[in-house]
Amino acid sequence: VQLVESGGGSVQSGGSLRLSCVVSGPFFRITKMGWYRQAPGNQRELVAMFSRGEITNYADAVKGRFTIDIDGAGTAGYQQMNSLKPEEPAVYYCYATILELGYTQNDHWGQGTQVTVSS
Repeated sequence: VQLVESGGGSVQSGGSLRLSCVVSGPFFRITKMGWYRQAPGNQRELVAMFSRGEITNYADAVKGRFTIDIDGAGTAGYQQMNSLKPEEPAVYYCYATILELGYTQNDHWGQGTQVTVSS
């Protein structure tokens, strides 16, 4: 199982981007899926996390501007980022806990996608 990210890029302050995270490989279901980001010199921080059966958790800094969701087929997740700020450029990483064949739950990371915000 792998997570394949796309959708990063460059946008002006106040603009929007939509990140995608597709789960490839055989699996039963996504248990958790979310996004982290890491700016140069900073630690990786949680942006948002969906957990099956629980309320989606958002970092205070992005509440009201970012939204994550899982597609109806349960094979991909998305993060809609609106009103992006100049202080938010970072590499954004998809993270997921996947229930895989053999009924094991494993954690996975995407390869990361760069988001650049110009003022």
